[in-house]
Amino acid sequence: MEKNKAHILIVDDDNRIRDLLKEYLNENEYIVSTSENAENAKTKISHFKFDLIVLDVMMPGQNGYELTKEIKKNIKIPIILLTAKGEVENRIKGLELGADDYISKPFEPKELLLRIKNIINKNNKINLNNKHLVGNAQIDLNKMNINLGKKNKKINLSEKKVLTEMLSNPGKTFSREEIAKISGITQERSIDVMITRLRQKIENNPKNPKYLQTIRGSGYVLWIE
Repeated sequence: MEKNKAHILIVDDDNRIRDLLKEYLNENEYIVSTSENAENAKTKISHFKFDLIVLDVMMPGQNGYELTKEIKKNIKIPIILLTAKGEVENRIKGLELGADDYISKPFEPKELLLRIKNIINKNNKINLNNKHLVGNAQIDLNKMNINLGKKNKKINLSEKKVLTEMLSNPGKTFSREEIAKISGITQERSIDVMITRLRQKIENNPKNPKYLQTIRGSGYVLWIE
């Protein structure tokens, strides 16, 4: 599976809708799997990690409401319900069962795309009030410091901005241009110096980094165990 692309599961018994949404979301750089019923969906959920499920309510066998309730009981994953029913009570039922959003058929694929983006972006935003562990380093973005062993080191605003993005996107390679835009630092040499400083605050062995690594010719990446 390609890194940094969200993986969407489309569950609908209508072949035409599944094919249409898969093609459209692929064009918008999402990885898409499809299922024609709840049983097949549960099999795929048990084998793959999905970032979001688009789920039809009215399906033969286990319906979308029942599947939503079952999924939400076991795993934390966003669900958008597709429903031909526009009545308020049906929309409320889906939300009460744990669905994150709903969209009524017929719908514009672009509207669904925007809803998907909003939910995924919301879930990707890290909580600045939480502490984040990278190896042995405990990063507190709110207090702007990093604890490594018995050492407590402060980070500046530029470092905080870069760490926020990297922690939100572990495994993503950030080019120097992207880091410049995030940090507000324009000089390439200054970006390299900032990364070196961050390694000294995060890594047990900054000269042989395990977490904040250089991807030759591409940029920098933060790995989180």
